[in-house]
Amino acid sequence: MRAPRIAFIGTHLDTATGAPASGTAPLHEPEPKTPGRRPALRHPISLLVAVSKCTPFIALSAFLIVAAHGATTIWLTRVEYEDRVRAVWTAQIIAVLLAWPHEHQVASSVWLENFPKPYKAAPVDDDWYYEMCAVRAFERYGIGLTVQQLGQQWLENGCGSWGSSEQARFNLQKGIKPPDSGHPRYNKLWFTIGPQFSSDVYGALAPGLVNVAGRMAREYGHINGYAEGADGAVFVAAMVSLAFAEKEPKQIVHKAADMLHPDSPYRRCLDQVIALAEAGKSFEEIVNAIEDRWHVEYPATNNAVPNGGIVAACVWFGGGDFLKTVNLAARAADFTDADCNAANAASVVGAMHGMRCLPKHLVDQLGDRIVGDKMGPVALTPPVNESISELAKRTTAVGEKIIAANGGKIGADKISIPIRQPITQPAELFKLADLMRYWWKLERAGFGGAGGGMGGIRGITYLDGAVLATYPRDEVRGLVLRRTLKPSGNATLTFQAGVDAGRAWELNVYANNTQMLKRVIDGGADGRRKWEEVRVDLSDFAGETVTLRLYQRVLVPNKTAGNAYWKAIEVK
Repeated sequence: MRAPRIAFIGTHLDTATGAPASGTAPLHEPEPKTPGRRPALRHPISLLVAVSKCTPFIALSAFLIVAAHGATTIWLTRVEYEDRVRAVWTAQIIAVLLAWPHEHQVASSVWLENFPKPYKAAPVDDDWYYEMCAVRAFERYGIGLTVQQLGQQWLENGCGSWGSSEQARFNLQKGIKPPDSGHPRYNKLWFTIGPQFSSDVYGALAPGLVNVAGRMAREYGHINGYAEGADGAVFVAAMVSLAFAEKEPKQIVHKAADMLHPDSPYRRCLDQVIALAEAGKSFEEIVNAIEDRWHVEYPATNNAVPNGGIVAACVWFGGGDFLKTVNLAARAADFTDADCNAANAASVVGAMHGMRCLPKHLVDQLGDRIVGDKMGPVALTPPVNESISELAKRTTAVGEKIIAANGGKIGADKISIPIRQPITQPAELFKLADLMRYWWKLERAGFGGAGGGMGGIRGITYLDGAVLATYPRDEVRGLVLRRTLKPSGNATLTFQAGVDAGRAWELNVYANNTQMLKRVIDGGADGRRKWEEVRVDLSDFAGETVTLRLYQRVLVPNKTAGNAYWKAIEVK
């Protein structure tokens, strides 16, 4: 069932803020004249047949280009398609194992070409497990898979170990179904990387069908993210899809970025990467600029936006070379989601060139298997013991159905795929202030990152049922809840103010310019969240228009700053 709406923020939040309606992801390529499409791309579509730097394994002569019915058509053999899909799976696994020591840690300063320890099989990891479960869901429900059906697959297979995916699992277990499970109303980490690192498979399922891949990524990404989080899924899926038809990494980044609306923070980050790269800036200059501009806004080390910018820069400067691309991700910046970034960028290279571009000594160590029975705190049901090559066959079997449903033709040996230009998706935007848009105005809230990525980040703004948790973007100026009203003769402002154990914040309440209350909300040391009743007499303002301001100040002398919690805010 759909979880009930909470009066604390008003009704129908998901509709008013643009949350997606439930339904099946459209698996048909939209026509180029779809309403809302942007003007012509910065660069026209050009499908380049390039000789790889790697030793040829599959003849590129199998990759032919013809014009048909207003669209460009690519041909590839079914063997090549399967090989490149296998490379998408294998590339992300190898990339994670290489860059894992730098996840949420300091960046690498040496060239990585060997695993930090020997392997006989690939361990199960969230970077590919959720994608494996997506393939299972397509096999079970067909290519008309809904996000609700994907949510059921998640529940049955034990998906959701960390970050926004863990929050999604909690929601699913409470009966909050997708797309609500990823929406800011219910998922406090909606803006992080979960949808992004699990979207490569949608590009592999829709090779060259970039708009289909992007639409699947948006729809299914709502299981564990929204807005910036889902934008990351669209970008990565689009790059992988384009990599089956485009041999120039810079063009792949350009065209995938065009899938996102210009108002999206994620798109603005990608535009910054592209503009700096085209201005001749180095990789190091660009990733530092991205971190300086965007990591302040999104402090969590597993955020989608700056990590997505790093992925774009890795693909751009990696030049289609696997180890170079992975090493760029590992050394990009300190305290990033380096392994996920390496995996997303590497999967693009795998889709471009197939298995021949992956280091054989690393491929061999995987033993063509993924094995594991637990991921973090969650038992996997059933335990995983799967062949990577068989997983690729199963993925291509689903992909061929999607291709056929979108104008492609599956022959005995070859596949034809009609290629169209990327179409910019409608904007999907959410501001933290929207969490309180129906009553109080929330100002200067910060994304924070507690509960996502690197530990120790001090606060985060989100809704938990009827409780609003806040932390200011600017610790000096603090955060404010504001409302203007005319109180009755005996009106009183009442609410409960909470704080975590060991943390503190200062509450200031103003009615117009009069300070009505100043109190430190101190969590003490008993290990539990503490709540205090707050009552403010407004009788002196009866019949007047009064602006109420509730401030959270976090720079309290000799105290450790922490979240503020608010509930049952009423004037009566």
